[in-house]
Amino acid sequence: MAVLVKQLASSRQFEAKVCVTGQHRQMLDGVLELFEIEPDFDLNLMQAEQDLSDLTAHILQGLTPILKAFQPDFVLVHGDTTTALATSLAAFYQKIPLAHIEAGLRTSNLYSPFPEEANRRLISQLAHLHLAPTDQARTHLLRAGISPEQVFVTGNTVIDALQTILQKKPQNPPLAGSKKLLVTVHRRENLGQGIDNLCQALRELVQTQPDLEIIFPLHLNPKVQAPVQQMLGGLSQVQLLPPQDYATFLALMQEAWAILTDSGGIQEEAAALGKPVLLMREQTERTENPNVVLVGTDSCKIVSQINRLLGDKAAYEELAQVQDLYGDGRASERIVGVLEGYFQY
Repeated sequence: MAVLVKQLASSRQFEAKVCVTGQHRQMLDGVLELFEIEPDFDLNLMQAEQDLSDLTAHILQGLTPILKAFQPDFVLVHGDTTTALATSLAAFYQKIPLAHIEAGLRTSNLYSPFPEEANRRLISQLAHLHLAPTDQARTHLLRAGISPEQVFVTGNTVIDALQTILQKKPQNPPLAGSKKLLVTVHRRENLGQGIDNLCQALRELVQTQPDLEIIFPLHLNPKVQAPVQQMLGGLSQVQLLPPQDYATFLALMQEAWAILTDSGGIQEEAAALGKPVLLMREQTERTENPNVVLVGTDSCKIVSQINRLLGDKAAYEELAQVQDLYGDGRASERIVGVLEGYFQY
């Protein structure tokens, strides 16, 4: 949302204020500093062992007095997080119109990904404007009964952010020599056995592939950190890193040979960078992306697919194509235009 914040700040038509929940404080503050954004409201809700019910309730309780005091004509939320859902509900309770950015992503399973699939479906029932990243996302919304007049294909603001940073720091070519496999994992459904299976696969790979280097920034969740440190710590071909700031992580993506992840947004960033993605999920809401291969958390499948790409140059190159599926870096500009048009009626 950072580039959109900047676009709104430069608009003469809008007075825009930024509210953050403060979840994952360390990662949030790095992004705010990078894009030079100072939030107007900070709920500072980060707590250890906080479950979804607690977080949802705290966001509702923290945001309601802000909405009553500022009285916005519109509230903007992005994606499918608990923050986005709770904010949408808070806006609905105050009868404030809602614009949903990255609207229309869908899988066929309400519980996959969890809770994001349910979150975005529920947000669609509350939103007045649906700002879809792709034509496929628009189709999902129309099939769900959303009026075509409320749906706009804008691209995704994540590509705006990526291009903004790359313009400041041009893309680096991959380094010669070892092949760097960038790994991230954080989804709730992969905690426990899924992470154990991932670590088992990575141990097997480094034992059989001496040129493979694993770069693994660890999520702050102790349920991620503890098993990964235990199973992979000390292996010479595995670099376990703390969470990286956005610019540094983009640099890691640029240098990566391939990416093994369960992230949604990384699928879009990797497409823009032309990086193959091995996705540790059973389903994806970004089925239009030809760079993605579903591997789940089956250790045998992870090993098999990575070995295939290592041994088959044509198969690798087929997945390593730069794609503009998710936007051209002007999504924020289009969103502001949609909002300007809305208030002309």
